[in-house]
Amino acid sequence: QVQLVESGGGLVQPGGSLRLSCAASGNIFSNNDMGWYRQAEGKERELVAVINSGGSTNYADPVKGRFTISRDNTENTAYLQMNRLKPEDTAVYYCKFSNKRFQWGWDYWGQGTQVTVSS
Repeated sequence: QVQLVESGGGLVQPGGSLRLSCAASGNIFSNNDMGWYRQAEGKERELVAVINSGGSTNYADPVKGRFTISRDNTENTAYLQMNRLKPEDTAVYYCKFSNKRFQWGWDYWGQGTQVTVSS
């Protein structure tokens, strides 16, 4: 099992910034992915950004150039720096941790943190 603790959500004005954190603990494999997903009211959950244990990243098109995902492998923590926030970024943001071994994967989700972009 892997436990995830998220923090950093809140209310911010359009154009502002927020930084989300996700700390993982438990049975962590050396090969893993950490990612952020979001779910706006009435919509399906969608990928925001993901980073693997080697540091390779992938971003959804709507956040490219504004959001940056990073991680500290010594602390098993991932960060999502969100700049130039827009009202359409409003959603519950979820951290996802994926242990990977050969063709198998085990996914774990955080409890979610609300991000609201509004004036």
